[in-house]
Amino acid sequence: MVLGVRAADLKEDLEALIAEFQSLDAKKTQVIESSCPPPSPRLNCSFCAHPERDELILFGGEYFNGQKTYLYNELYIYNIRKNSWAKLDIPNPPPRRCAHQAAVGPTAGGQLWIFGGEFASPNGEQFYHYKDLWVLHLATKTWEQIKAPGGPSGRSGHRMVACKRQLIIFGGFHESARDFIYYNDVYTFNLDSFTWSKLAPAGMGPAPRSGCQMIPTPEGNIIIYGGYSKQRIKKDVDKGTLHTDMFLLKAEGTGKEEDRWSWSRLSPSGVKPSPRSGFAVAAAPNNRCLLFGGVQDEEEEESIEGDFFNDIYFYDIGKNRWFPAQLKGPKSERRKRRRGRQAEAEAAGGEELQLPPPQGPLEIVKEVVAEDGTVMTIKQVIPAAAEDRSGSEEEEEEEEGGAPGQPVEPCPRSSAMVAVKHGVLYVYGGMFEVGDRQVTLSDLHSIDLHRMDQWKVLLEMDPKTQEWLEESESDEEEDDDVEGAEGGEEEEEESSEEESEDEEGEQQHPAVQPGEAQAQYLARTEQYWLGLARSHMGPEAKDKKVLKVAHAMAKTFYEDPIQMS
Repeated sequence: MVLGVRAADLKEDLEALIAEFQSLDAKKTQVIESSCPPPSPRLNCSFCAHPERDELILFGGEYFNGQKTYLYNELYIYNIRKNSWAKLDIPNPPPRRCAHQAAVGPTAGGQLWIFGGEFASPNGEQFYHYKDLWVLHLATKTWEQIKAPGGPSGRSGHRMVACKRQLIIFGGFHESARDFIYYNDVYTFNLDSFTWSKLAPAGMGPAPRSGCQMIPTPEGNIIIYGGYSKQRIKKDVDKGTLHTDMFLLKAEGTGKEEDRWSWSRLSPSGVKPSPRSGFAVAAAPNNRCLLFGGVQDEEEEESIEGDFFNDIYFYDIGKNRWFPAQLKGPKSERRKRRRGRQAEAEAAGGEELQLPPPQGPLEIVKEVVAEDGTVMTIKQVIPAAAEDRSGSEEEEEEEEGGAPGQPVEPCPRSSAMVAVKHGVLYVYGGMFEVGDRQVTLSDLHSIDLHRMDQWKVLLEMDPKTQEWLEESESDEEEDDDVEGAEGGEEEEEESSEEESEDEEGEQQHPAVQPGEAQAQYLARTEQYWLGLARSHMGPEAKDKKVLKVAHAMAKTFYEDPIQMS
């Protein structure tokens, strides 16, 4: 009984905090659209393509700096043609939230629908799950809350799609101070009658889960793939499950709520993605959908190590087939594929692709973040087209050492936000972990899904926007500003990063010898990279962690014609 009273108290505390934020939002009386810098780093926001304009719409999200959780209900508009951001302040917006779902439709100049999500206390230990439904009328720039009975219970991590004048919601989870529950229920919201219906499909459906892939088909059916759930084994011990199964939810009718629905299991052909959670999904051209990135956690004793991904997998809805995306390579690489790799690529579901040569020297900057948060900047220089080598001898060297001019790509990450507009995929932000530190990203990349030739960097990540506070700093941190984080720069961190970058610029790293394979290069230079990693991570860092960072640095250096600065 005491636990029940305590849980009720926590819920009241969060509701009071939400009400306080809403009172601040209520002071907004007019629509204000203003040019602004890119959004601060954040996770679990929604990212949608405007149905009528060349714009992308970002709403909400969260940011964790090691001590405190910040929630947002800001609305940002990204102009694709101008590569610029604007902030849209509209009266009476939805309360701050993350892990909600959004879907767009073309009605009345465009609508953005938002359902559910969660609000977390600043210490990240209390959660409030929303069950409200909102619509943003894009033409008039007005928010409206839709109050209709019979909808899903409060949840986050669910999935929602717009399909044939309906919103369809599946799964998700609810977490409290005492327990958690995962869902596998299905609800529809009719966009004409504004009514909720809970479906009772025939057949065996997916197990309860969150974070799955949910795909509407042209016929009005729904495909579910993957997801994550956990169950309590014993007190304070939970076991997570990465789902890799696939299901079809079929409507037997005309797409109305009175339709009969049924579940059936799918057995796709091709090459499925490796098991993972935190992947992002989007519709793709040619009756396909795509899956990007994610993480596979490996439990080691008392810690969890994550393997992060930045790959793309396509699912062909008509052929019920998975295949990994393959970027087009330089001409010499295409010739090699024609001499024997074409069959292998086709077997894996890839397509023969090509990369136009760079028009001039291109400098690309990447970061490797060490265990202690030190950012090591790696500069990659791609030569001009005139500098490219040609001929059979050079082709053989490329065969061993990797082709020059490889396109830059987003670093591996989970929980990225993705949207597709005019056949172009946009990937915004996400996160990865280095030791106990969570790095929240705010970069923006794009790739043409028709050509699949190269990634473009539309917005680079500024490492100075990263703030990470250790537990020992908690007594010094007294900032309870309800407006939320705005990037979190600190002068001391900036100066230390600049000093470390200056020191790195003086170092000359071991060059890759002609024809040297990656394994040979690593064996020859491992001690050097171990020393460099140790110098950045300090004497207290575990040997295993140092080795992992050293290998990552060596691999990054080997794969590109680079220098560190």
